[in-house]
Amino acid sequence: MKSIFDKKKELDWTLIALLAGMFVLIAVFWNFVLFYPFKLFVVLLHELSHGLAAVLTGGRIVAIEITQDLGGVCTTVGGWQFLVVMAGYLGSMLWGGLILILAARTSLDKIIAAVIGGVVLIVTIIFIRPVISFGFLFGVVFGLAIGITGWLAPEIVNDILLKFIGLTSVMYAVIDIKEDLISRDIPGSDAFYMSQIIPLPPVVWGIIWGLIALAAAFFLIRYAARKDEKSPTKSY
Repeated sequence: MKSIFDKKKELDWTLIALLAGMFVLIAVFWNFVLFYPFKLFVVLLHELSHGLAAVLTGGRIVAIEITQDLGGVCTTVGGWQFLVVMAGYLGSMLWGGLILILAARTSLDKIIAAVIGGVVLIVTIIFIRPVISFGFLFGVVFGLAIGITGWLAPEIVNDILLKFIGLTSVMYAVIDIKEDLISRDIPGSDAFYMSQIIPLPPVVWGIIWGLIALAAAFFLIRYAARKDEKSPTKSY
């Protein structure tokens, strides 16, 4: 089996430079209002990951709530609680990594953006409650915006947008773990609930998830930037 570190798998340094520029932009302007919708999208991915873990282990999603202060709650019934709790932070990061990889290694950016927009709309209509709420309004507006961008905007616009969304999702998941699980150690956080399932202090779970997230982020970004002879070359 070939390793991802195979010397034949060269890195796309143009893409790495682009991602590095995005990284600096995100890091410097992290609290800029422009990034707010993308942070809310990551919160939605986080809560949806909880819900999907419940569904995949025999449970169901009751409702998802997204609040204006970047908070979120996914109410589920049944399922394997260990996996349901674990899925939130790591799931949002993996979804972001998948978006980044698809944007970097395929030429289907317009289709991917349209699909993301459609999925956000469907999830919003079926699961986000109450209907008259900030979270529902966000889901509708964001889903329509991404979907219309995929439909009408040029390929290069969708490509950069998807890479930005993917990288923001990966970064925000790591930062969110640090802030919510280590710095603030909030009762009711994912780490708090995990400590009720397996009796380790919440901060320990925060550190474990943080290390996993950092390692996964490294491999996801490296894989996205890898190129080989079979990888399509994008040109605009």
